[in-house]
Amino acid sequence: MKFLTVVGARPQFVKASVVSRALRARKHEEILLHTGQHYDDTMSKVFFDIMKIPPPEYNLEVGSGPHGWQKAQMLEGIEKVLLDEKPDWLLVYGDTNSTLAGALAAAKLHVPIAHVEAGLRSFNLAMPEEINRKLTDHISSLLFCPTQAAIDNLKKEGIYQGIHIVGDVMYDAALEYSQLETDILERNDLESKDYLMLTVHRPSNTDNTQNLKNIFAALEGQNIIFPAHPRTVNIMKDRSIQLPEGIQLIKPVNYVESLALVKNASKLLTDSGGMQKEAYFFGTPCITLREETEWVETIDLGWNVLTGANPEKIKDAVANFAPSGERPEIYGDGKASQQIVQIIEEF
Repeated sequence: MKFLTVVGARPQFVKASVVSRALRARKHEEILLHTGQHYDDTMSKVFFDIMKIPPPEYNLEVGSGPHGWQKAQMLEGIEKVLLDEKPDWLLVYGDTNSTLAGALAAAKLHVPIAHVEAGLRSFNLAMPEEINRKLTDHISSLLFCPTQAAIDNLKKEGIYQGIHIVGDVMYDAALEYSQLETDILERNDLESKDYLMLTVHRPSNTDNTQNLKNIFAALEGQNIIFPAHPRTVNIMKDRSIQLPEGIQLIKPVNYVESLALVKNASKLLTDSGGMQKEAYFFGTPCITLREETEWVETIDLGWNVLTGANPEKIKDAVANFAPSGERPEIYGDGKASQQIVQIIEEF
């Protein structure tokens, strides 16, 4: 079979790497299309290099811009590739603008869509990602869910066909890439379990100056490593936001380095979706700088706590949040990518 895989953002490169490997191992043809949603080399090219993903056959180089304009550029480019390549399937991942643009283009041309990481819901329609994933789920032929909660969400919306629970491809990736060696701790003078890791990139925090200042102020005096998203750095410069003592800002890290930092941190503070799971994989307590999460299982099992940008809640979690319960394998057995390929073959 012939697949067109659409990716555009850092987490999608990770997810696609393990599924692409499984596809190619089964001798399927895969055409990789990069929308260019993440275009900075530290957020894009380095991920392809470190995970040995073949260079994309197509790169739309869309870049940043308003949501409507960005998706329109993607739709135009993806539609042309679909017409030229005539794939049997379109593969999309997660919940970015690239995900929805790919799904819409394929649906209009009657190309069946396989959505990896389907069924996630934050129940917050103010998040662009929530709109992207809901619409993508409703036009997909196959929906690959990481957890039972995702399946339950789909059924509540009236979706019953094509649903499969396969586990999480991010778990596949974490197991594989965490075995690779890196000197990221030594380069930044860090000792295992003696530092906190911070990531902040969501508009709900970065576009709200007070939220960003509250987060930083709550962490003053802590030993923190902060691999900063380029967009976050630009916002800090534009608004003259200074980091307090104790927060060490570094450039974005590659996936292997990121996994090592999460695995060895005493706690993770993040507004990322995927990194909440990575913390769970490695038993690192996670403090989520949001008011809601798609990964409700991590909350229910006691390994994740929501603080939003509330400085008092953040301080309390840093000082007192210390989960110690069991961590059942709720995200599968590390073979989600092979299951996905097998299910598509049998469809």
